[in-house]
Amino acid sequence: MTLRKHALKWTAKGLDLPPKCKLPSFGALGDRPVFADVRMAWHTAGIGINVTVNGKRQVPWCRETRLDESDGFHVWIDTRCSPGIHRATQYCHRFLWMPAGGGPQRERPVAALVPINRSRGNPKAVSAKDLSIAAFPRHDGYQLSGLIPASALTGFDPKDQPRISLYYAVIDRELGWQTLTLGPEYPVAEDPSLWGEAALGK
Repeated sequence: MTLRKHALKWTAKGLDLPPKCKLPSFGALGDRPVFADVRMAWHTAGIGINVTVNGKRQVPWCRETRLDESDGFHVWIDTRCSPGIHRATQYCHRFLWMPAGGGPQRERPVAALVPINRSRGNPKAVSAKDLSIAAFPRHDGYQLSGLIPASALTGFDPKDQPRISLYYAVIDRELGWQTLTLGPEYPVAEDPSLWGEAALGK
């Protein structure tokens, strides 16, 4: 799999990533649902995401105090691509973008670095304010963008480390899990050996 290089120009509407940046959902081969258009791109400035969720009838279930259980876009990145390891290292990250769940009325979008269970090391701390997020409701879902700056990715070095381990899950209590590869019946949230590999391409 290739993660395309694209300028990560942030605007009030977030990121606009072209179709070439769309990621597959191999989980569909296992009859897992596909309800989201997931796009990711890299640049020396960091990694950007753009996700559009369709087919919802209910509002997303998002709680800033219960990140692990919330609807949204969850992505796991190992900047050193170590497919043989079963426990996360300091180069392994789990980021979450939620379309809502923050603020007194739970109406504000939320971006966070989430700890990985059983990790042997942790990446450097990242403040929520370091992660850009923009989210907009749609009549049958939502659209959100996020940007992880290179400074928030421990070990991110596209020149010397042109491959990363990558896994994503669009989690929705109503629609299920749309995943890059395996589903939640496997310990994908904590075992990097179950993530996919992506080349940082052109």
